[in-house]
Amino acid sequence: MPDFLINSEEVSLWLDQGWRLVVLLLAAIASQWLARTLLIGLIHKLASLSSTSWDDHMVGQRVFHRIAHLVPALVIYFGALPFFATEPALWLQRISLAYMAIIGVLVVFALLNGFLSIYNTYEVSKSRTLKGVVQTLQILIGLFGAIITLAILMDVSPWKFLSGIGALSAILLLVFKDSILGLVASIQVSTNNMVQIGDWIEMPKYGADGEVIDISLTTVKVQNWDKTISTIPTYGLVSDPVKNWRGMSEADGRRIKRSLSVDMQTVRFCTEEMLNRFEQFQHVAEYIKQRRQEVKLYNAEHNIDPTIEINGRRLTNLGCFRAYLEGYLRHHPMVNKKMTFLVRHLAPTDKGLPIEIYVFSADKVWANYEAIQAGIFDHILAAISCFDLAVYQAPSGKDVNRALARVSSGS
Repeated sequence: MPDFLINSEEVSLWLDQGWRLVVLLLAAIASQWLARTLLIGLIHKLASLSSTSWDDHMVGQRVFHRIAHLVPALVIYFGALPFFATEPALWLQRISLAYMAIIGVLVVFALLNGFLSIYNTYEVSKSRTLKGVVQTLQILIGLFGAIITLAILMDVSPWKFLSGIGALSAILLLVFKDSILGLVASIQVSTNNMVQIGDWIEMPKYGADGEVIDISLTTVKVQNWDKTISTIPTYGLVSDPVKNWRGMSEADGRRIKRSLSVDMQTVRFCTEEMLNRFEQFQHVAEYIKQRRQEVKLYNAEHNIDPTIEINGRRLTNLGCFRAYLEGYLRHHPMVNKKMTFLVRHLAPTDKGLPIEIYVFSADKVWANYEAIQAGIFDHILAAISCFDLAVYQAPSGKDVNRALARVSSGS
C-alpha cells in the first residue's frame, strides 16, 4: 500500500479522535457553565435567605464553587469510553480522576477554612485558636491528595508511595521542621492559654511590642505600637521570653509607678507657722491637726523641751507633703482605691530622695491613662514648693554660667 494512503488513514484517525475530544471538552465546558449558573446561583440565593450564618461562611470560602468543578470531570470520566477507544479512554479517565482528587482536596481545604471562619465568630476562639490545627490538617490532606493523584496518573497502588515515605522521613522532618515545631507550640499556647489574639505582648528579641493580630501554624503576627508588623515563629512563644499585658487589661486598673526626687537639703522640721499654713491645704488639714495633737501629748508626757527641735517628736515638711499626696490621690476620681495604693520613699541617692507614687488608674485606655498620669504629676510638681520643698534637678549649662557670673561680679 502506498505511503500516502497510510498517512491519510492516520490523519483521518487523528481527525476523528480530535473532533471527539472537542465535543467532549465542549460538553464538559457546558456542564461547568450550567453547574455554576444554576447550582451555584441557587445555593447563593438560599444562603442569603436562610437565617443561619454557617452557609454564608461556606459560600464566602467558595466551597460550592469548588464542588462545581467536579461536574466537568465527571462528564469526561463517563464520556471517555463511549467516545474513544480503550487506551485513550483510560488515559482520559485517569486524568479526570486525578483532577477530581485535586478538586476533592481543595474542597476539603475550603470546608476547613469555612469551619475555622465559623469558629472565629465565637468568643472562645480568642483564647483557643484552631488555625494552627486546621493548617496542619490541610498539610496532611494535601500530602495525601498528592500521593493519590500521582498514584492515579502512574496507575500504581498508593501504598507504594506510602512505603517509600519511610525512607524519606528524615528529609520530610527537615522540610517540615517549622510546621512540626509550630504545631507543638500551637497546642502548648492554646492549652496553657499563653497568648490570645488581641493580647499586647513584648518580645524584644523579635522587635515585637504590640497587639497579636494572627496566630497560625508557623508564625504569629504582631502589630506594633507604630503600626509596623513583626512576624514571630510560633515556637518562639514557647522557647523565648514573652511579656503579656493581658493581666493589665483584665485587671480593674492600670499601674502608675513613677517617682520624683526631692532635694534633701530642703527637708526640715515644721515650725508652728508652717503647720498653720499647711492646715489650710484641704487634703492634709485633718492629718496635721491629728498629728499635732499626738506630738503635743507625747512630748508633754515625756517632758520634752520644745525649744530644741531635735528633741522629742516633730512633724517634717516632707512627711506633711507625703500625707498630702496620699490625700490628694485618694480624692482623685480616676485613681482606683481598691487596688495597691502606695506613696513611699525609695533609697536616697546622689540625685535626691525619690518619692514614688504606686497606684492604679481606673481608666486603662492608653491615651487616657497617660493623661491621668501626667495630670497627677503636673499637680505634684506645682504643689511641692507649697511645702517648702524643692525637686532635685541636675545643674544645666545655664546654671553654671549664672554661678560663674555671680563669682565674677563679686570679685
